[in-house]
Amino acid sequence: MSGASKVLANDIDPIAGMAITLNCKLNGLNPFPVLTKNILNTQQGKFDLIVLGDMFYDEDLADSLHLWLENYFWTYRTRVLIGDPGRPQFSGHSIRHQLHQLEEYTLPEPTQQDNNGLTTSAVWDFHP
Repeated sequence: MSGASKVLANDIDPIAGMAITLNCKLNGLNPFPVLTKNILNTQQGKFDLIVLGDMFYDEDLADSLHLWLENYFWTYRTRVLIGDPGRPQFSGHSIRHQLHQLEEYTLPEPTQQDNNGLTTSAVWDFHP
């Protein structure tokens, strides 16, 4: 909707992939490709922008993701935006020293209740 010429969505959950396609249709967009395997284990070309959300829920995944993002940043100068609701694995991870907070949002009350007391979510710009 913002004019990207090419989009690749990634989620290892095939149901999430179907939801992405449905969301495109509901918003009047032609569905774009959805990769339903771990993108960290594949060879992809250059991305101008990587946007990811709530991916730092597991320390091993966070470490792998951090290395992958650094590689993309330094190889292609890819901009990386990260959304996270302040999970402990994210708040205490070394990547936090390479981030600049762009925005913070208050989560709706039902979302707060469903997520063990998390009350806000922030968007971060990655600068290794």
